[in-house]
Amino acid sequence: MGKAGWFACGLLLLVQAAVLVRGFESIISTSEGPLLESGHGKDTCAMYDLCGSRPDGKELNCPDPSPPVTPDEAFSLKIQSLCPMLTGDVCCTQAQFGLLRAQVQQAVPFLTGCPACLRNFLNLFCELACSPNQGQFINVTAVEGKHKKSTVAAVDFFVTEEYGQRFYDSCKDVKFAAMNTRAMDFIGGGAKNYTEWFAFMGREAGPYEPGSPFAINFRTDIKEAPGVEPLNSPVAACSDPSLGCSCGDCPVASSCAEPNPPAPPRDRGCSVRIAGYQVACLTVTMLTLYACLLFIIFGWWWTFHAPEDEVSYEEPLLQNREDNELERPDPDAEILPAEVQENGVSPRPKATGPPFMESFLSDRFRTHGEWVAHNAKMVLAVALAITVVLCLGLIRLNVETRPEKLWVSPGSKALEEKEFFDSHLAPFYRIEQIILATVPANKNSPAPKIVTDENLQLLFDIQDKINSVEGNYSGQLISLQDICLKPLGTPCATQSILQYFKMDPDLFEDYEGASHAKFCFEHFSSSEACLSAFGGPVDPTTILGGFSGNNYTQATALVVTYPVVNAVSEDGNAAAVAWEQEFIRLVKEELVGMAAASGLTLSYSSESSIEAELQRESTADVLTIAISYLVMFVYISITLGDYTPSVAPFYVTSKVLLGLSGVLIVAFSVLGSMGLCSVFGVKSTLIIVEVIPFLVLAVGVDNMCILVNALKRQDLNLNLEARVGLALAEVGPSITLASLAEVLAFAVGSFTPMPACKVFSLFAAVAVLLDYLLQITAFVALLTLDFRRSESGRVDCFPCLSVEVDELDDTPYGSRRRQQREPGFLLNYMKNYHAPFLRIPAVKAFVVATFFGLLFTSIAIIPRISVGLDQKIVLPRDSYLQGYFDNITEYLRVGPPVYFVVKDYNYSIGSNHTNKLCSISQCDPNSLLSEISRAALSPETSFISRPAASWLDDFLVWLSPNAFGCCRKFPEGNYCPPDDQPPCCPEGEECGLSDTCTECTTCFLQSDLLEGRPSSEQFQSKLPWFLAALPSADCAKGGHGAYTTSLDLTGYESGIIKASEFRSYHTPLNKQSDFIDALQAAKDFTNKVSESLNIEVFPYSVFYIFFEQYLDIWNTTIVSLSLALGKLTGCTLIYA
Repeated sequence: MGKAGWFACGLLLLVQAAVLVRGFESIISTSEGPLLESGHGKDTCAMYDLCGSRPDGKELNCPDPSPPVTPDEAFSLKIQSLCPMLTGDVCCTQAQFGLLRAQVQQAVPFLTGCPACLRNFLNLFCELACSPNQGQFINVTAVEGKHKKSTVAAVDFFVTEEYGQRFYDSCKDVKFAAMNTRAMDFIGGGAKNYTEWFAFMGREAGPYEPGSPFAINFRTDIKEAPGVEPLNSPVAACSDPSLGCSCGDCPVASSCAEPNPPAPPRDRGCSVRIAGYQVACLTVTMLTLYACLLFIIFGWWWTFHAPEDEVSYEEPLLQNREDNELERPDPDAEILPAEVQENGVSPRPKATGPPFMESFLSDRFRTHGEWVAHNAKMVLAVALAITVVLCLGLIRLNVETRPEKLWVSPGSKALEEKEFFDSHLAPFYRIEQIILATVPANKNSPAPKIVTDENLQLLFDIQDKINSVEGNYSGQLISLQDICLKPLGTPCATQSILQYFKMDPDLFEDYEGASHAKFCFEHFSSSEACLSAFGGPVDPTTILGGFSGNNYTQATALVVTYPVVNAVSEDGNAAAVAWEQEFIRLVKEELVGMAAASGLTLSYSSESSIEAELQRESTADVLTIAISYLVMFVYISITLGDYTPSVAPFYVTSKVLLGLSGVLIVAFSVLGSMGLCSVFGVKSTLIIVEVIPFLVLAVGVDNMCILVNALKRQDLNLNLEARVGLALAEVGPSITLASLAEVLAFAVGSFTPMPACKVFSLFAAVAVLLDYLLQITAFVALLTLDFRRSESGRVDCFPCLSVEVDELDDTPYGSRRRQQREPGFLLNYMKNYHAPFLRIPAVKAFVVATFFGLLFTSIAIIPRISVGLDQKIVLPRDSYLQGYFDNITEYLRVGPPVYFVVKDYNYSIGSNHTNKLCSISQCDPNSLLSEISRAALSPETSFISRPAASWLDDFLVWLSPNAFGCCRKFPEGNYCPPDDQPPCCPEGEECGLSDTCTECTTCFLQSDLLEGRPSSEQFQSKLPWFLAALPSADCAKGGHGAYTTSLDLTGYESGIIKASEFRSYHTPLNKQSDFIDALQAAKDFTNKVSESLNIEVFPYSVFYIFFEQYLDIWNTTIVSLSLALGKLTGCTLIYA
């Protein structure tokens, strides 16, 4: 299957969080700092105005207490637009308020989807910066400078525990859609409670980092702080209807459905309790039937068992007339089975004759055999000519090695959905991956930790070599930089632990090596120092392996994934394939050795690895096939020959040339089958080349031995032509019945939807049919010629040479031995020992009981058969992918991405599709994205691990006037980027100094929107702006990179978006059953949602096309078995 790298990739296309809010970091403390001599109480400012700045330019407040001031009307309106609860005096100047607005705007886009959380968040910092009662809960604990030049260096911010808990609860579940995770991971550093969140928000920001210019120590203890009254202002709950949050952001809201209850245990079918054990009903049924059968068998044996002195158990199965040889009928007589006379027992009633069909075929085969024997050379020439013509079709032979063409049926629903996804959105990226892992000292000891300075240095060396790899495509050298995925046009979006060092080895020492990586495991989304070279965060679950839970430091493997741009056509991927070939060569020849020298293992794969290994397997098996045919040739030559020195020398009676001819006939039947199918455009597969030759060889050798031995048993007093006719009449019907059954059985397989099985069955059926036709024509002719040679005393392999042989008698039919051939050892054993033994009543009963016991046991354990095909089975045992797939299962802790694709989304307000899909404020409680979030709460049954990344939610937030730093326009109506992007912030200059964007305004006022939703015209005009907007600190909701390929804008001006996707992730899938269950769960989920919303939604993941066939494989199996049994029963009845 070739998408195994999807597991580590989840790619976090997440560049939307390219520059994230480091925020207002703080230090939580339970001990208070020293109180400066300042007034405390109502109507008192703890700090007012700006008195200086840090070396990096961040403005600092004045620590002098003062009474609040009354703002003018314009300033008051501006304050109330951000802080509606401040309606009178304030403790801030317009400059202070400007700084407040600039800082909080970085967090606003993360929280706009949940108005209650956003309001609480803004209120907190409004109280901190401008509250007229600031002195009640703010205490300046440290200053810098002296007298009039002193500035605030640290403050205590007193809040009640109740306030902190309610504040945290209102925001803890708010999503950040672009990364399929919580907004708390960015604005709160992944805080798990309010103390951790406050601690994150108030820590003093480092030089040139976003955040608070001074430390804010949030405190809940006030015992030793006289005059302090902690902040305990009202906090809006996320379930507040007036500030309603979506169900995805506030699962506890009363309007939201309850989370999916845990699924009941999987139905294991009917069962009954016996002796304290649950036993399947099918097993009980089989045991009951078997017990009844045993009773019947015992009754039969008891009823018909005769005393030992009345029956001779030495009785042969077949009794011959003379010399213990098989009796041969008169050549001119009708062919009837010989009468069997039992020794010592009354003779059985004479048979009435063979069935009509058998008699009819025997007559026809007798005539056919005599004719072929008379015209052996002509028959051989015609058969050879027809076979050569069929083999000419090999010129058009085309071997299919693409996995999706081998295992996915053309009418597959999953394939249809994949083609829709690829053509309307974008093909899933190609995956190149390496896994570097430690090795345990012994079987009982755990593997050492992988994150060490030495191993990271080794990984830098490996990365350096990979960066230098170049593939040759049409004379052009292709490097990784030429083909890799670059969401923002920046460096490759490589998923590697080295991204914590910006992929720069020079920063490794500056960042203190492995200790910095361990720091980033916990702060990958919140620390700017941990951002990748391509500007986005790197989730440790995608780059580490072999750990449990969130114990990233215990990881035993490093996973490096290189996402490469994919194309729909093969030609579009030719450059990538050229690089992949050189990448694999480098890893094989150099990197594996480098890892081994450091005591590590290195497994690896590329997107084209599976196809390349399948092609290699086809050439590697040529020698195996040749050796097998050679061994079978030797076996046939020995088995068919007569080594009786008393009759003739061994070099006369041997059958080497006949054995070789028989093997060539088998080979020609296989080649003829491939040629004939190729003429009709049927592509071959590697399994045909590898399996069918052995299968046809086994069938062909069996028939050849039957024909030769039948001819040997004929009466030598008859001429050769008559003997050939009698031999063919004797065994022809049984060979025909067996071959017909085999052809029909394989023909049934051609009804299987899986292309590899369908084509295999077709080729096998044609090959067996050709083999049968060649055996009753060409091989019979060769058999006739070989017997003429041996009976004329000519040397095997050298028929031009002859030898004198004793005991020859000239007859009208030519030279012939007078001495009849003695039956061989196997014939004697079967006739004199094996058959008489089976005639013993007790043995009969035992054999029947054993057979049906195995049959019923097999039926009883059918439900325990696990469906699926391990991709390791189809690869060579020495393939490097064997170890890679083992490591994927052992180490990876992230599941494959799953896309929920919506077709024909009508974005007009009248359709209400928007509210049926989105998951922010005012969206329907049972919307698609809300249902996905709800399903993620039950990953054990839904196989969905997290909420979906939603371009629609982010677009609506980006468009909202509340996110005042996002959707903006110049006075002329053109798009105005955020203040920290060019041209508002010219490259190489400090932001905030340019006047270019000072007149920019939000795209819309709140009154321009209808219940917070844009009209069709507004939606249509601003969607391209959103998809082109770069994310940044001032607006992390820009859609460029994260959502560039999430929509098909072709014809969207009509009001319909033909295709759009919402990305989530499956849980880690390690077993074949996991993949099948995840696919079934996703289909069940989308079917339910589509029916509920009346919108067509389907799930897509790269592995779906390979596993869809297993959803109804039991039905396919039952149909195939029924058809096979029906056809074989029909064939048997014809001969009955």
